[in-house]
Amino acid sequence: MATSHNLPAEPGTAPVGCLAPGTITPMRKVPADIVRPEYVGKPTANEGNDSNMYTPEEVERVRAAGKVAAGAIVEAAKIAVPGTTTDQIDVLVHEYICDHGAYPSTVDYRGYPKSVCTSLNEVICHGIPDSTVLEDGDILNLDVTAYLDGMHGDTNKTLLVGNVDEESRLLVERTEEALNRAMKAVKPGRQINVIGRVIEKYAARFGYGVVRDYTGHGVGREFHSGLIIPHYDAAPAYDTEIKEGMIFTIEPMLTLGTIEWDLWDDNWTVVTRDRKRTAQFEHTMVVTSDGVDVLTLP
Repeated sequence: MATSHNLPAEPGTAPVGCLAPGTITPMRKVPADIVRPEYVGKPTANEGNDSNMYTPEEVERVRAAGKVAAGAIVEAAKIAVPGTTTDQIDVLVHEYICDHGAYPSTVDYRGYPKSVCTSLNEVICHGIPDSTVLEDGDILNLDVTAYLDGMHGDTNKTLLVGNVDEESRLLVERTEEALNRAMKAVKPGRQINVIGRVIEKYAARFGYGVVRDYTGHGVGREFHSGLIIPHYDAAPAYDTEIKEGMIFTIEPMLTLGTIEWDLWDDNWTVVTRDRKRTAQFEHTMVVTSDGVDVLTLP
């Protein structure tokens, strides 16, 4: 007999109705004519030493990749309704990216098996699409990265599935606002740590937790460069100067409860330890003379 993953827990007991791993289908094939990133077929990626600086021509290549990733989310959102499985969403995302001549960056990245991360309810990040069926009241984050013409574009968005309770809806809306405020704080000459300061200050108004162990990052030529973008107030650490021409992601993860987390046995799916809900939004952006230009718009 099936049971809902939206049942409330009784006071003083362990969470019930929480997510459990479903059945994962085999890794889908990417057409042979689509160019692969260097890490495909390898246990690790050769990354972490990039300069994070980009020429105008390179920026446009990242924008093209980002447009594919963002477009995949737009299409996937149309089927993110009660009754759809997260694996069905992966099929759509995979086909959309490949149809646009791009490679789904997550496929075979350090062994990850799918073209999108589907992080549902208490999943902070990196949920693997499987046989889990979406239910009325869920919140679902879709994290998509596309590799095109030698560049990665990375973006994610949290969606409301059916009729969502007000607490969850507000969490989602405020997480997106946290991202927007953080992007407005980016200016050449400021330090990277200003980003997290803005996010944490805003989240504190509502008593939300701000996940610390998963961060934004440099992106473009590499999926994850050595640049780290914390979403909490990390000053005086992370004092790297923001410079025009830098490309990176900002992707705050806010929680209704603890920021502590557990890792599923798949070594990817990260869930809040108290199993309370979490939301996330992400854009890839380039630093301009007076702010940022978002590169992951459909």
